[in-house]
Amino acid sequence: RVKVVKSEIGWSDVGSFDALYDELPKDDQGNTVNKNHVAIDSRNNLIYGHERKIATVDVEDLIIVDTGDALLISKKGSSQKVKKVVEEIRKNSDLHNIHLTAHRPWGTYTILEENHKYKIKRIVVKPGKRLSLQKHFHRSEHWIVVCGTAVVQLGDTETLVRANESTYIPMGEAHRLTNPGKVDLILIEAQVGEYLGEDDILRISDEYNRI
Repeated sequence: RVKVVKSEIGWSDVGSFDALYDELPKDDQGNTVNKNHVAIDSRNNLIYGHERKIATVDVEDLIIVDTGDALLISKKGSSQKVKKVVEEIRKNSDLHNIHLTAHRPWGTYTILEENHKYKIKRIVVKPGKRLSLQKHFHRSEHWIVVCGTAVVQLGDTETLVRANESTYIPMGEAHRLTNPGKVDLILIEAQVGEYLGEDDILRISDEYNRI
């Protein structure tokens, strides 16, 4: 049983940055509204970015997209060529598959810095959520709580770790992180080891069925 109602409405599949520009609110110079954008004699630009200040001087009709992974600068009307950019990236990088911020059922993690010997992350655990009980075979971890309170299970022992306190996870030790509070738990994780890939993980127990 289907009913169809004829109506006059606007429609766009927003399939390109040019289409996105048409949909976003503009300032009096035709630039998309962005509190991090400093415009000097710049007009009709799409500016996307939330982390850093973006300044434009004497430019028009540009698309500037700044993320933690990459920076795109393109002339309006040419954004469909982004597909070619992705093809080039695939030749020598995993950027199209791996992003600095990853979303998980319990929250997010963001890679702040990475080297072949260490990796530093910002981990955000939602209220009432917990990670899997897990262990790693090639790295140890240091956790420093900067906001909220964590329950850290290490082996058979649980410890309460508050803001400005830290704990150490030895290589090969079963561990779990839980946020028992009502606000986001935020911590800095420092991984040290010979191999720091995300696949170095053995899930012993996981409420999200990722074993």
